[in-house]
Amino acid sequence: MLEFRQVYKAYTTPQGPLEVLRGVDLTLEAGQSLALMGESGSGKSTLLHLAAGLDLPDSGEVRLGSQAISTLGEPERARLRRERLGLVFQQFHLVPSLSVIDNLRLQARLAGVEKSAWSRELIERLGLAGLEGRYPEQLSGGQQQRLAIGRALAPRPSLLLADEPTGNLDEGSADAILALLLELVRDTGCALLMVTHSPRIAAPLDRRLVLSHARLTSSQQAAQEATS
Repeated sequence: MLEFRQVYKAYTTPQGPLEVLRGVDLTLEAGQSLALMGESGSGKSTLLHLAAGLDLPDSGEVRLGSQAISTLGEPERARLRRERLGLVFQQFHLVPSLSVIDNLRLQARLAGVEKSAWSRELIERLGLAGLEGRYPEQLSGGQQQRLAIGRALAPRPSLLLADEPTGNLDEGSADAILALLLELVRDTGCALLMVTHSPRIAAPLDRRLVLSHARLTSSQQAAQEATS
């Protein structure tokens, strides 16, 4: 579903080039969930942006299914994001002038695949039944995050990218949101790549990788290196 092939990425700084990704290889299959961990500034968000086609690698290839994202122009990448990707961020990015139901349906409408039965099911499973006419400012933080997840899943994407989706929530709310997210991902069959700094949040996912010194390692290997 998602593949990185020898991806390199660096940024120009006053001190010279800053290498963020160095020959990164990554494969994520349909239906799998993967937690990407690492210290702040390690390049996790950069990797996520490359997966979404929001940025391009300096060299190497990023593929979504059979499509090489890194060879597409911006209009084609934007269409790919609309039609095949779901994005969830720590900041909810809800449209304040739209109601709950219209925020939920927004991404599906943009993708041209809105299905009212699936929208109604999402509303129920997100615990937002009866709140369809409210606006984001009238919701709690947990409700807003559930709505953001529902909006991302409304078009039934092939790949869901989540950047610290529980970072603004208390521990109890974060655990509930994560359980709901994994349940919906499992039921829709999409792949999930989630950035998190929390081992507790990462634990329920199928796989865990750590980005450190511009390279990916397994969480077990990273722990061994840290203690050696």
